[in-house]
Amino acid sequence: MQLEFSGRIWFWKGPAPWYFVTVPGEQCAQLSAVAGAVTYGWGMIPVSAEIGRTRWTTSLWPKDGSYIVPLKSAVRKAEGLDEGGEARVRISLSI
Repeated sequence: MQLEFSGRIWFWKGPAPWYFVTVPGEQCAQLSAVAGAVTYGWGMIPVSAEIGRTRWTTSLWPKDGSYIVPLKSAVRKAEGLDEGGEARVRISLSI
């Protein structure tokens, strides 16, 4: 399964601060339909992600009925991304 979407980059200040992009509703519905077959626990879904020319392996995190994509520092730096900016994200997962 491959999905592509755009979203605003947001920052979570929790005990382990991190940057994310929220997966839009339509794509979340597609992910929810296959989540049981691909999750490795806590609802996390392993994916390959890509923004611009940067590719990395990560997991989608479930949050408030949707999924969020964590953005590593190296990805943000390589693509010149920061909080509040827009990112075009491509993800793929094996079903």
